[in-house]
Amino acid sequence: MSEKKNMFSSGDFVVYPAHGVGRITGVETQDVAGMKLEVYVIAFDQDKMTLRVPTSKAKTGSLRGLSDQAIVADAMKTLTGRARVKRAMWSRRAQEYEAKINSGDLISIAEVVRDLHRNSDQPEQSYSERQLYESALDRMAREVAAIESVNRDVAIQKLSETLASRAA
Repeated sequence: MSEKKNMFSSGDFVVYPAHGVGRITGVETQDVAGMKLEVYVIAFDQDKMTLRVPTSKAKTGSLRGLSDQAIVADAMKTLTGRARVKRAMWSRRAQEYEAKINSGDLISIAEVVRDLHRNSDQPEQSYSERQLYESALDRMAREVAAIESVNRDVAIQKLSETLASRAA
């Protein structure tokens, strides 16, 4: 089993689409149904959760490293764009937003943040809109924070300033 090289090492930040940014705390071999399975142990501090993901999942794209600076720049540019709100029923749009958030793709998440962001002079959001917005903003902020080695609050401030700049 040791002949293959793992994509990630202990201490690396990774993005697991359904949970966002986590840090690999180690690689373990577990016995599952009589077979040896190598897994990454990933800690998601914000959720106080530990996940064990087979190392093979990293190769299939279910687990990825942090986005590079070019993707972050594109995501920030996306935030300054015009909100694109479809006229579909809210339940359909909510499903699409949820799928984008859970895709783990930073630019798709930025689209959700952009589309659901409300300035102080705009009408209030519904509870479910606010939940989706907060979820997308948090997911994006955690990845930006990990990439730029800042805390989540600093990243949220940066994203908020970028969103505010589109109104100016």
